[in-house]
Amino acid sequence: MSQYYLAVDIGASSGRHMLARIQDGKIKLEEIYRFENGMKRVEGKLLWDTEHLFNEIINGMKKCKELNKIPVSMSIDTWAVDYILLDENDHVLGDSYGYRDHRTDGMDEVVNKVIDERELYAKTGIQKQIFNTIYQLTAVKENTPELLEKAKTFIMLPDYFQFLLTGNKMCEYTNASTTQLVSPETYQWDEELIESLGLPKDIFLPISMPGTLVGSLKEDIKKEVGFDLDVVLCGSHDTASAVMAVPESTGESVYISSGTWSLMGIESMKAIINDEARTANFTNEGGYEHRFRFLKNIMGLWMIQSIRHEYNDAYSFAQLCELAQENKDFPSRVDVNDDKFLSPDNMTQAVQDYCKETGQRVPETIGELAEVVYQSLAICYKKAIDNLEDIAGKTYNSIHIIGGGSNAAYLNQLTANATGKKIYAGPSEASALGNMLAQMIRNEEFTSLQNARICIFDSFDIKKYIPEKGE
Repeated sequence: MSQYYLAVDIGASSGRHMLARIQDGKIKLEEIYRFENGMKRVEGKLLWDTEHLFNEIINGMKKCKELNKIPVSMSIDTWAVDYILLDENDHVLGDSYGYRDHRTDGMDEVVNKVIDERELYAKTGIQKQIFNTIYQLTAVKENTPELLEKAKTFIMLPDYFQFLLTGNKMCEYTNASTTQLVSPETYQWDEELIESLGLPKDIFLPISMPGTLVGSLKEDIKKEVGFDLDVVLCGSHDTASAVMAVPESTGESVYISSGTWSLMGIESMKAIINDEARTANFTNEGGYEHRFRFLKNIMGLWMIQSIRHEYNDAYSFAQLCELAQENKDFPSRVDVNDDKFLSPDNMTQAVQDYCKETGQRVPETIGELAEVVYQSLAICYKKAIDNLEDIAGKTYNSIHIIGGGSNAAYLNQLTANATGKKIYAGPSEASALGNMLAQMIRNEEFTSLQNARICIFDSFDIKKYIPEKGE
């Protein structure tokens, strides 16, 4: 009988427990549990409810027992950059901040006094984003230095949850790379950089690669969920896992990992670090087997998700695509990467204000708003791939869209039209699949990532979109 593997894939708006197994040479995927997530505004701060998230991790594991589908291993992936500080007794220090909190405002100027942006990029290959962990930790040093004085361990969120499961603290490479504190040469912490910033270097754990065993469940957890298994490191940055699931075996294609964020890029065995890449704000995040994800961070579906919430979730995403298409002649466009769309109090108002301030027609209906966002995303994708091809010195014929956004048929067609390239859309649960691929390769279900990607292409419905004539 084939073995089950469990992926706990936690995004910024929801989490899910997915089981997978190999049957008749194909991957069979099953969602068994889903839960809500989101930053909570507490006393003016945007925080994660980590206790809630861990309880939901346990609840989903219990579901495996109820279904009598016991996995041989599991792994957890989340978004990037956010972390926990632990004291000498492994208690959480301070608040569990979300990356959209504004405590990092101005922290780039503090860091620039130590190391300018050009030199920082040369050392790390990571793009400047004000929510990067380097700026979050600088905010702690500037505003609550006592927390750093008490801290014994810095740990990224998925590693923290796996510590709670096993009692073993580890630090996974792909997520650690997003801190802007890791060397692309050694794949370890840049201790010289950390010390120059006045951060305590001894709180950072040695970095381990996806596929590494974390451990088995603690006795109390094992008793609570009703079984034991191996906890394994995956590419714990959800985009790293998603990119593993790109159904293209050569590694020579452009991908867009489409969800709350849209990450457009390529895989490279060497970091691409030059002034052109820095100016275009491309990053070199860590990937599986020391690959680099050379990509650009684009605002993504966060905007349409927010607008949908502001309309009380009355429309499905499929309906929003339909409404946008009905308003395809609406002319206004926005720069989706403008900082005003990062965490506005009201996204609808932010889009309307941008259009008003730039002398464009102001969208009034949900359909007009959706059209503005989708068309603007497609335009941004076009600009990003033009930049990417210039920097890489190579032309690509197709784009693989993976993740939840691959279901947005209208946006996929707009992207094909804007870029003039064939679009391959799917799988939608790419992060969960990539999470499980790291487990499966470790367990010798596949001999390589290349073979695993071929299996994904054969196992799931990958849709194709061709640029429409006249576009």
